[in-house]
Amino acid sequence: MAVSERPIGIDELLERVRADLDRVTPQEAYGSAEAGGLLVDIRYAALRERDGLIPGALVVERNELEWRLDPQGSHRAPEATGHDLRVVVICNEGYASSLAAASLRQLGLTRATDLIGGFQAWRAAGLPVTT
Repeated sequence: MAVSERPIGIDELLERVRADLDRVTPQEAYGSAEAGGLLVDIRYAALRERDGLIPGALVVERNELEWRLDPQGSHRAPEATGHDLRVVVICNEGYASSLAAASLRQLGLTRATDLIGGFQAWRAAGLPVTT
């Protein structure tokens, strides 16, 4: 960081990151999955146990996300089929997922985005959840 640059706070960072994402609503995320996109749940285990799972979503802990979704990576998940894959990252309320989606875009997953409002918005929309 240059001496004249000021550090940015998390709110500004989130705003900058989200400006480059085409964030989706719960209904759009559902439609994306129906069309072959990949929903990726990065919530930690306690939240998944408490609130349930989205059927068909790939569960990947946040600290493993880039390794599991990089199509060129040696530790990639079988679902990481290519850089053009539509990926919708889902956290609990839609904050960490924005940063995670931006990180995936840096790896060349240009269609990565996140769910506005996260899992809580998905559930509130009445979309499928398994417990």
